[in-house]
Amino acid sequence: MLWAAVIFFMSAHAGSDFDGTGPLAAIKRWLVGLVAPVFGPETDIVNVAAHFTEYLVFGVLLFLAAHQTWPNAKTVQLALIAIALASLYAVTDEFHQSFVPGRLCDPADWLTDTLGAALGASAAATLSSASLSSHLRVFRDC
Repeated sequence: MLWAAVIFFMSAHAGSDFDGTGPLAAIKRWLVGLVAPVFGPETDIVNVAAHFTEYLVFGVLLFLAAHQTWPNAKTVQLALIAIALASLYAVTDEFHQSFVPGRLCDPADWLTDTLGAALGASAAATLSSASLSSHLRVFRDC
């Protein structure tokens, strides 16, 4: 829930809100400086990276929550649940942004969010399966 609130907070601000002098503005300037030579000064790669990263973390957290809620479910099912929940939240996030001055509802952002969540949930599922396999190997060797 806390991470969903972070996403909501970030969605309530336009990118220009981070053009000032605070720590988020400093991070944004640093990131723009890194990517501008590669993608050009007009490309808002920071926005894409922010969406992807927020939802990558969200995918991991939702997978872990699903795993705690349904410990006997298959790993693939848990990952799909996490991806679906994150994608649904991303739809509401984009709708919310349509009410924020300087923001808009962008299907490309929803896709970026969903892809980030898919990578996060898949990575968590892979690590979870690898961890389970190593624990089972220890028991077999006994």
